[in-house]
Amino acid sequence: MSEWLILCLIFVLLSLVTIVGYVLYSGLLSEIHIRTGSPPIKNITIAYKFKQGPYKECGQLFTESCSIGPNLSSIGVFYDDPKKVIGEKCRCAVGSVLSEGDTRPSEELQQLYEKFGFRVFSFPEVTHVVSACFPHRTPLSIFFGVQRVYPQLDSYIKERKLCAHPCLEIYRDDLIHYMSPLARQGDFYVPEVRQDPDRRLLGDNDSEEDRGTDITGADSNSECSSGSGVFLSDSRETSLAPSRGGEDRSDRSSRSSSFEELDMELPDGQVEEAGTELAIDAPCNKHLETTTEERGVIAGGEE
Repeated sequence: MSEWLILCLIFVLLSLVTIVGYVLYSGLLSEIHIRTGSPPIKNITIAYKFKQGPYKECGQLFTESCSIGPNLSSIGVFYDDPKKVIGEKCRCAVGSVLSEGDTRPSEELQQLYEKFGFRVFSFPEVTHVVSACFPHRTPLSIFFGVQRVYPQLDSYIKERKLCAHPCLEIYRDDLIHYMSPLARQGDFYVPEVRQDPDRRLLGDNDSEEDRGTDITGADSNSECSSGSGVFLSDSRETSLAPSRGGEDRSDRSSRSSSFEELDMELPDGQVEEAGTELAIDAPCNKHLETTTEERGVIAGGEE
């Protein structure tokens, strides 16, 4: 009898050690660095499906896109704050990255995605984003990322009064990249969001102060509204983001905003201290804040 008891204790101990090791390996104690600087990706072309509903139900779309292109990076774009918008009206776009930079997407691969109901869209490269990364080693890493990264990301944005939206998750190699652009935010809104007749974010019970801090979207100039929501312009009618490299510098500077007490990470690794003038759009106070209860676990290619 004592031998069975000893075997049971050994089994329990080994199980506990395995579970603890798995949890730690998944990123429970991984250090998180929030930074403002260049984005982790260049301009990209994606194949996506649009979904309106609780974010915890997005896992099926990740699985579907990964089954078509298992070697491609997965991406999720989340447009609404579950603390402000009920789950049934939260909007997102989920899919795969077909190409990045100057590389054109494979026509064969693009047609394959379109065959399964995916649409093709392009996001531009922006100069500055708020970003963080988290290890993607197990399915549990996605859960830990949601719980640990978003609160820190939200605090970082609020403290510096930045206008950063929407929130992108890029699953590449062994990392999950979290990114919110600080300029040209409207170019990250897929047609389904831009064409939404409601174009809403706030409920009828929101205060006027809340109305001044919420974002549903922005036009291609990323101007944030202080009213009941931000309306999207119709400056982008095609699925591919046009180049805007020739934008008038003087017009951009008129919309620029100084970031006080904000350290900027430059491409060469140097840090530019407070007082740096960035040619980006006026900051607003709405931030994409995600909770575990509302957001759920998004399966980024691993169910």
